[in-house]
Amino acid sequence: MHHFEKLLFWQKSMVLAKNIYLACQRIHNDEKFGLISQIKRSVVSIPSNIAEGSGRNSDKEFNHFLAIALGSAFELQTQLILTKELNLLPGDVVNTLLGDIAEIQRMIYSFKNNLK
Repeated sequence: MHHFEKLLFWQKSMVLAKNIYLACQRIHNDEKFGLISQIKRSVVSIPSNIAEGSGRNSDKEFNHFLAIALGSAFELQTQLILTKELNLLPGDVVNTLLGDIAEIQRMIYSFKNNLK
């Protein structure tokens, strides 16, 4: 079993989730049950799957949950690109968040490869 709280990519994904929630407050309420809802589900899925996988019985199971977390990170990346293209969030805000996502993606990918 891994202690997810000690994993830097889990810590960074928690900060990302907080920052995404704060950024979503800037998006007009018309999107509250559309894109905002999907963005929030995606970002929460990242640390949640890392935590769930860390409590599993094997590295193979953990790897599976890391793959889900990684998929959620790519889903979130796509959604943020859309917010930028639709001018729902300022470009500089989105670019900062995208940089954070890319860092987390690299960290998860690297950790996954070390579990194999």
